[in-house]
Amino acid sequence: MGKTSAAVKNRYNDKAYDRINLTVPKGDKEIIKAHAEKHDGGSVNGFIQRAIKETMQRDQGGNNG
Repeated sequence: MGKTSAAVKNRYNDKAYDRINLTVPKGDKEIIKAHAEKHDGGSVNGFIQRAIKETMQRDQGGNNG
């Protein structure tokens, strides 16, 4: 059942999400993870998504689009 469950999750993720690979200098991963644990409930992915959205909004003068 584990394989079936994983396969179902993988198919859903393929349909629902795009993937972006991120490469950072050695040591930065742990710094980012520690920051995310303090500010985003431990989710590095959530922290990166928030950072991208906030930067895009700021670059557009605060507009949402």
